[in-house]
Amino acid sequence: MSTNIFWQESPIGKTERQKLLNQKGCVVWITGLSGSGKSTLACSLSRELYTRGKLSYILDGDNLRHGLNKDLGFKAEDRVENIRRVGEVAKLFADAGLICIASLISPYRKDRDACREMMRGSSFIEASHSHSDFSA
Repeated sequence: MSTNIFWQESPIGKTERQKLLNQKGCVVWITGLSGSGKSTLACSLSRELYTRGKLSYILDGDNLRHGLNKDLGFKAEDRVENIRRVGEVAKLFADAGLICIASLISPYRKDRDACREMMRGSSFIEASHSHSDFSA
């Protein structure tokens, strides 16, 4: 790891971005099993926020595996890195003042807790989603 890297502060602060957008950035982390309806829920939430004049963006696990995470497989260590990367991106979106909806399989509590920890200063809302078919 390089030691000559320094964080560059933005000339426009988080509070200023929140005022401009008339909203506070946050992360809504939707987790659940494959096929449980996470993406459907994320899309519905994003649409509802839009109708209320709120700006959101969905980070869908499957979509991210086409680009950002295309080099990762499904072994335990790859899943950990997948969640870490998504957490870092979600943090940037929240800092920009957006409501970031992260929708992905994230089976390990410790990885979700690590994301929550990296979001200090932003709201992190975790929702575990499971679809049940109640048809008789």
